[in-house]
Amino acid sequence: MASHRESGASSCSRSRREFLFAAGSVGVAGLSGCITRGEESDLTGEIIVDGSNTVLPHTAAVAEEFQWRNNGVRIPVRGSGTGAGFQQFTAGETALQNASRRITDEERADADANGVEFLELEAVLDGIAIMAHPDGPVDRLTVDQLHQLWRQGSDVEQWSDLDPEWPDREISLYGRDSASGTYDYFTEAINGEAGSIRRGYNETADTNVIVRGVRGNRDALGFGGAGYFYENEDDLKLVEVDDDNGGVIPTDETVGRAFEEEPDGPAYTPLSRSMYVYVNVNELEREVVREFVRFFFRREEPDGQAWTQRVAPRVKFYPIPDPLVERESERLEAKIAEVR
Repeated sequence: MASHRESGASSCSRSRREFLFAAGSVGVAGLSGCITRGEESDLTGEIIVDGSNTVLPHTAAVAEEFQWRNNGVRIPVRGSGTGAGFQQFTAGETALQNASRRITDEERADADANGVEFLELEAVLDGIAIMAHPDGPVDRLTVDQLHQLWRQGSDVEQWSDLDPEWPDREISLYGRDSASGTYDYFTEAINGEAGSIRRGYNETADTNVIVRGVRGNRDALGFGGAGYFYENEDDLKLVEVDDDNGGVIPTDETVGRAFEEEPDGPAYTPLSRSMYVYVNVNELEREVVREFVRFFFRREEPDGQAWTQRVAPRVKFYPIPDPLVERESERLEAKIAEVR
């Protein structure tokens, strides 16, 4: 079956930017309210999803396809941030949690204390981009230079502090705040410990603020999901990350290779990551929840892509490989069998 977006059957299909705009401006009703047509089915009910602002466009795109095939189902998808979302998820207040990092030991303990059993599923891949102004002086940074720049206690203030051949101009830094899974992943990958980062940078809960800050200052540098760069590539420059590989930018190929044991080309390391959907196992007793989570890994044709793979490029992410689709589908079915 073709996607309703692919067939042109609906005017409600959205790009990543449109999904985020809907979430930020009109709230969750804006994401679910467009499904005014579509196909009838026996499924009805509401599934509450919250969590990562970065992962939101992907899950919202999967939800849009699912709702089109089941027009009695509502799936509000919110983007409170990975950390804030886990506070609700571990309290049993949401059915699904989008996450741009794995659950922490503390969050796991909260879930245990509240009787919330969960299933972690890898759903999509992403690269954290290093973004600069198009007229900025830097085209490539080594992993060590990124560490010098962002480490806790860093005394790097000017480009020339990183390389004497670069200008004596102050660097303006932008990045995500501590409620973000992107923040946790970036700080662990670059500084060796989640949450370890310098003071005095422009921190925000919204990657669009990073984009606006960087494109307005030739000496600005920021980090955020690569999709935000590709939505704004006319106004930004993508900085190569040199992990002893000559410098690489995030693409379908380089991000995918980061998860291969023997890649046949350069991989975007260490800033490629898996992103997740967490399922409240208690909610799998509801048929509407079971079928929605299954939909992520469903193939309409034996040799076709699963829905989680199909919608990934639409919202500027990278699809998980086929073996991972099969593995996560099998883990889901095993858990459903336990619940039923």
